[in-house]
Amino acid sequence: MSKVYTTQELIQILAAERQACLKGERLKLDVSVSGNPILDQFIQAEGLQKFTAYQDFKAAIHDYQRQHQVSGIIWKEVIVKGKCLRYPEVDPQLAALNSDLLILYAAKNSIVEFWRSVTTDMDLYLSFHHGKQFQQIQPEDVERIFMRSEWAGLCVYANTQFLELILQLGWGKPEEACYQRGFPASGSEYIHAVNPGKQPIC
Repeated sequence: MSKVYTTQELIQILAAERQACLKGERLKLDVSVSGNPILDQFIQAEGLQKFTAYQDFKAAIHDYQRQHQVSGIIWKEVIVKGKCLRYPEVDPQLAALNSDLLILYAAKNSIVEFWRSVTTDMDLYLSFHHGKQFQQIQPEDVERIFMRSEWAGLCVYANTQFLELILQLGWGKPEEACYQRGFPASGSEYIHAVNPGKQPIC
């Protein structure tokens, strides 16, 4: 029986392949920028060929995950204001199995409760236009987003001068939720909590 790669091994394989593609060691040569041979001769296609080569490899890894039931879940731990949370998330380069989605669904409430407990009295912002713009919102707005979401994610940026906690509330497939290509079947909203008077930077 052949060896089945683990989640961590697949993450390492994808990281190595990504580096190979970035260095130009892997190209999908049949990819053209516009499909118009006259226009394509004036446009550098190598970047698109690198990107496509990696995307094809990543899709093959996702197929492998589904075939061999290799989870895309990694476990993270965060400590904010003396409070600790251990929570699951799908590695950004892997796919979520149906069993992974059940784990994410089960963790949603604890992630959101932790976020609420450490963001009391912080200013809240909803990001849009791919995180380039922010609109200040109220806790009741977060509740509405929470009610229509299926799972949650968390990201913390902290140093001695600044604290930002980003709550991701998503639906559908996590691997497609952060990209517009998955919308409307998959997507997510990002809520940024910052100290009063500060602006989100992430």
